[in-house]
Amino acid sequence: MAEHYSSFERGGTRWLLQRLTAVFLIGVLAFHFMLLHFVNHAYEITFAGTQARMGQIGYFATMWLFLVTATFHGVNGVYNALINQGLTGTRKRVVGAVLALAGLALVAQGTYVALAMNGFL
Repeated sequence: MAEHYSSFERGGTRWLLQRLTAVFLIGVLAFHFMLLHFVNHAYEITFAGTQARMGQIGYFATMWLFLVTATFHGVNGVYNALINQGLTGTRKRVVGAVLALAGLALVAQGTYVALAMNGFL
């Protein structure tokens, strides 16, 4: 029988954060679908409308938190999937560092775009 190993130790921090971010992402996606598919229809969405929404602090904060949460959830999921496939040692540290840098770059770029759309830049 094959040995079963998971990098997500039940009750561990990474395990908990993966579940909490998943719950948050489900809630934000529900908000997104309601606002942008039922309140406003897809054909009504314009760049100017998006800028106006980003100018509202609640919407801006929600979208920025979505960016950070989705980035963490994705990077953490990929990292742990690779660990589950047997990644160890130096490769594990290098992959972890590359994924962390990619995640930080994504959040920095997304923050820059969000601030530019908001009119802060």
